[in-house]
Amino acid sequence: MRDSLAYSAASAHVAGGAGFPWQDSRPWTAPDLRPPPCKDDKGPLDAFYTSEQRDAILHRLNTATLAELAVVKLLRGRKSVNIVEYRTKNGPFKTLESVVNVPLLKHKSAVTVFNSILNPVKKERKVRIQLAKFIRPEIDRSWLEDASSIVSLVCGTNKIAWTHVDRGMTVLDWQQTECPNFLRGTYMASAYLNDVSVVVELLPSADFYIIEKSSISVQNTALFPVMAHMRTVEAMLFALLEPRNSSPESNIPPRVLNMMRTAVGRHFGLMVGESRTSGAQTVRQLMTESVTQKLPRINFPPELLVKYRNSFQMGSRQGGEELCDALLQAVAFYELLSETSS
Repeated sequence: MRDSLAYSAASAHVAGGAGFPWQDSRPWTAPDLRPPPCKDDKGPLDAFYTSEQRDAILHRLNTATLAELAVVKLLRGRKSVNIVEYRTKNGPFKTLESVVNVPLLKHKSAVTVFNSILNPVKKERKVRIQLAKFIRPEIDRSWLEDASSIVSLVCGTNKIAWTHVDRGMTVLDWQQTECPNFLRGTYMASAYLNDVSVVVELLPSADFYIIEKSSISVQNTALFPVMAHMRTVEAMLFALLEPRNSSPESNIPPRVLNMMRTAVGRHFGLMVGESRTSGAQTVRQLMTESVTQKLPRINFPPELLVKYRNSFQMGSRQGGEELCDALLQAVAFYELLSETSS
């Protein structure tokens, strides 16, 4: 797995079960509920809440994504991961009391979570996000907004994955290629160039090529070989994908750009401290919504849903982490671009 090599914190891979995860597709809206009455840490949990309150709490716990759970008090980090893993394995929660079976969620902390769901703390949303915080080099936003499609690329330790997505948020292509010469021997430049060139030959035409910018610090000497590998592949992709006939004086922007890995992680609520966890569960959720929602965040062709429906399971050996990251980077690109324009 690429994050286990590149980052000191282990990835939290939270998929489970075959096919798509259980999901209630009803939109969740906060009902008009009185202040939660439960302040005691003893007694049966279901008895402290009205039927309407219990339904609201259970609906949120059974349908919320990792990012949506993370905004609930006490659920940021491992607890939200445990909830998704538990309901995937055991099915939806049927009672409030059953929630205490989730690891790290005991009676008192469960009460805090329930009360936070009923009375969420409203945080002011930042109206504007600076484009330079996630795209480099910075270019005029209008060029990006006019792009018909992008190709999102992510480099792993032994493969490169990419996703081709158009402006209408439809996946046009999504695949990865093994690179047998990566991290082998003495990092022969000719061998690296051969692997990267094979990938470039397979890439579809697009207005922009978005390459993930790793967050590995140069001060982390233990991971220096991985960092050197990432930078080498990144430099070759820039050199091979950027047109050679554009002069520095022209007004045409570069078509090869970097996107910050940490920016994508924060957008999807995948950051734990400075480390980014696995995006497999988020990708599975996006694939499910493509089938169950009228207006999903991103649309998948049926053939890609069939091809990858079992690629992101817990314990899968198919190595889908780079595929996940390439897709999430493409989605984050369009969504963050939209936010910067608002």
